[in-house]
This record gives sequence, structure tokens and C-alpha cells, in this order.
Amino acid sequence: MTELASVLAAFYNATQCEAGVWMRLGALDAAPTLEAGTANAPTPSRYPVPAEGAQIVASSDGDVLIAAVPGPRHAWVALGPCLRTDVQLQDFMNFLLPVVTQYLQSALEVEHAANELAERYEEINLLYTISEILGRTVSLDEAAKTILKEVSETVGARRASVLVHDRATNTLQAVAALGVDLASVQPISVDDPCSVSARVFRTQHPMLAEGNEHYCPEESSYRRGAMLSIPIMWTAPPPHGAEPLGVVNLSDRRSGHMFSAGDQKLIAAIATQIGTAIQNTRLVRASVDQQRLAHEMQLAHDLQMKLLPNNTIVAPDAIVAARVVPAESVGGDFYNLFRLGGAKTGVMIGDVSGHGYQAALIMALTMSAAAIHSQTNLDPGDMLHSLFTTLRDELTTTEMFISAFYAVIDPVAQELRYSNTGHPHAFLLSEEHGLERLAASDPPLGMDESRPLTTHRPWRPGKDLLVLFTDGVSDARNRDGERLGEERILNVLREHRHSTPDEILGRAFEVLESHTEGAPRRDDLTIVLVRT
Repeated sequence: MTELASVLAAFYNATQCEAGVWMRLGALDAAPTLEAGTANAPTPSRYPVPAEGAQIVASSDGDVLIAAVPGPRHAWVALGPCLRTDVQLQDFMNFLLPVVTQYLQSALEVEHAANELAERYEEINLLYTISEILGRTVSLDEAAKTILKEVSETVGARRASVLVHDRATNTLQAVAALGVDLASVQPISVDDPCSVSARVFRTQHPMLAEGNEHYCPEESSYRRGAMLSIPIMWTAPPPHGAEPLGVVNLSDRRSGHMFSAGDQKLIAAIATQIGTAIQNTRLVRASVDQQRLAHEMQLAHDLQMKLLPNNTIVAPDAIVAARVVPAESVGGDFYNLFRLGGAKTGVMIGDVSGHGYQAALIMALTMSAAAIHSQTNLDPGDMLHSLFTTLRDELTTTEMFISAFYAVIDPVAQELRYSNTGHPHAFLLSEEHGLERLAASDPPLGMDESRPLTTHRPWRPGKDLLVLFTDGVSDARNRDGERLGEERILNVLREHRHSTPDEILGRAFEVLESHTEGAPRRDDLTIVLVRT
């Protein structure tokens, strides 16, 4: 009150009147005291204190005038006595009272601002602390536990919990708890009609449940009396908008007071930070999983390529050019080559329905079983039937099927024997008949249990060319979605029929690459060319 004392001193110098300001602090029955005044200012002990609400009271001898100061403070202005006898105390009071009133009001506002700043400083410091925690912590569970402790100390809550939505089970799972064993906190269904947490998550609005209002047994472990529940939100870029990720619950306040609107705003700000941490954790986890999956797919691709035979395995009985390009890291296309003795060569191409891991697994099983059955079944139809018998259970379980073509080339007998179970692109290119389609006589393996038919064709060593490719070749599309078509590949074969198999294969893939121009592959690409 030093500034007020200076004001009263200046007033005395100008008017020669004593003046003082009395204030009652604490209880209403407490005695007022002199807070500021001139050297001989009137004091409450010498003069009567006006009743509450009284504006002006004069002393009994008329030398002092006392007036109540308007406002929330219990204060009075006491004026007199004056050395000058030609003055009217009421005139001086009319001047001094507004000045003191304005001063006390300003002082009160400054005091409130200081108190609020002190309170906000604690909250700002808490938010800063939480930012630091989230910035240096990778584990969401560890961060949530630390944050919950900091928040609870600030608002004085003895029990608290952080629940995060689990998408797989559509439940709220506890990742941190205070005042209760985390393991004892049971998951809560998002659709639970009783739970405050579930309701807050669904509505995306905070809720204060007073006393035993909206009591739910599932929340009894971390609730005592009133509970403040705030949704944890993640604000995604448009057009997705806000997404609820979980709930923060606070209960059992030490002071016994209700949670305030300020508490709600503070917890909402912290919940937003937790939401950002949850989303960042999910993104990091997804990125790590994606990198791990890409690595595993690459390893699977390398293994699958190693399963494919070396084209020289049947040399010098046959000259083979073959290439497989999977649509994904692993695929369902395959081919196989077998030395059968007596200069005979077994040639197989197949396409497992679909692609990815399951198709690659069936492909590996097929190649392994075919290598065994080709040595004991020189008839193509018998070999494919034995192959199906081996794979029946796997094909039934996965609901997959295999379009397969298997041929045995016998250059000594100048004969080609083959069996075709649903493979559409198999051709014999000869000088005498040109391109002849070796059509399918049976459905793909896995669709029918009957033995496939075996067909015979003449074979001219050194001149005829066996042409096999999968539907990924003819269905290859450019960036406009236009198919390459079968005929363009067949034209390449006709045009370069006298070239080596390797040269013909290279020409065919030049046409493929020119058409697709780097567009994403929708299916595996496989071409096999055989000449004896």
C-alpha cells in the first residue's frame, strides 16, 4: 500500500487534512486496521467503524468523516481532522473517495492477475514437462505412466487411468493407471452402456460424473466418488477430421473439491498431446512392420527364384530360354525342367491362382512334388494326376487351384506328349503348321479329380519350338489400362522363329516393356521357350 500512502500524503499537503484507509481482512467480525494514512490519520480504535453498507458516518464531534469504499473489499476512507477551518469535509470526501476506490480496484485486479498467472504457470510448466516426456520417450506405456503421475499431482487426483482404443477388439485397454494395479484394470467395450469412459469415447465429449452418478463396476478400480473423463483425440488432416484414440480418467481428489472448468481445459490439452503420441507410436510401429515385411518378402523372393531350375539343366538334350517376373516380391507362376533319360526332356509351366505368400507356398510344394512324380510317370496325364493327389489337401484348405501344362519331348521318337489342365497359352511353332495352340483338355488341378488326358503331336528336332507363357503376359497393361494381348507376343514368335530361344525371349520382353512403360504389374509374367 506504499503507493496509496503517497497519494494520501500528497492529499494532506494540498488540503492540510489527515486521511487514512481502513481495511478488514479475514473474517467479517475481525477488527479493521489502518492500511495507509497520514501522520495523524484517524484509526479504527479512536473512531467508530460504520456498519456494513453504510456510506458516510461522521464522528460525534464532527471533526472526522468516514465513508465505505464501494467494491468487494471491506474498506473505508477516514478523513479529518483538518488544520484549516474553512473547509467542508464532505467536499474533500467527494474528491478522495473515488480516487481510493479506483486504486483499490486496480490493486485487486493486479492481485487476481498475479494469482491466475501463478496458477497458469504451474499448468504451463506441466504442459512443457509433458512435451519433454513425449519427446524423449519411445514407449507409449512408459510415457502414459509418467504423464499420468504429473497430471495427477497438479490437479490433486489420487486415482487415474489412461485407456487406449484397441481396434482389433474394439475395446478400451488400460496402458497406465495410478492408485491401482494396472493388471487389475479390465478392458471396456466401446459399446458398454454403463461405462463413463466408453460413453466419452463414443461421444468425443468430456464428462464429469459426480459422486456415484453413472457408477459402473468395470471402472470401480480407478474411481472413487466424482470422476472427470476426457477423450484423447487425434486431429487428422481433412477430410478425415478428428478421431478418438482413448480416454483419460481422474478421480479421488485430495482436496475433496469438484473438478473445475480449468481442470477440464488443462486435461483436454494434455489429452491432445497424448493423442499425438499414440498416433506417432502407431505410425512408427507401422513403418517398422512395413520395413520388416519388405525385408521378409525380398528374402522369400530370393528363395523362390532359387527354386526355379537353371535352364542348362536339360542341356544338351534341349535348349531352353525362360524368365519369371513376379507381380509382387513373391508370386504363383513357375516352370520346371526334368531330364528323363533317353534324351527325353520334361517341361512344365504353371500358375497358382492368386499371388503372395499362399500362392508362393503352393508353388514351392508343386515344384517339389513334380520333381518326384516326373521321374516315375513318363505319361504327362499320369504325372499331373499324381501331382494333384499329393497336393489335394493343400489346394482344398487354401481354396486354390493350379493351371498347369506338362510335356515330354522325345527327339528320338520325334514325338511331343502333353497334358494341359486349364493353361491357355501353350503353342507348338513348326515350319509345317505354323503356330498350333495346344489347347487345354481338362480343368485346372484342384477343380476336378479325374485323370487328365494325354495328347500326342509330331516333333521335329532342331526346328520345332515349344512356346509356353502365363496369362500375366497377355494381360499386361500400360498406364492407360490397355492390354498387350496374346497376338502381339505370337507375332514376335513368328517373326523371329529362326532365332535362338534366348534371342526370341529377349524380343518378347522388349515388346512387354515397351507396352507397359513401367506401369505397375498386376500379375506374374512367365515365358518358357524350348527347342531340341
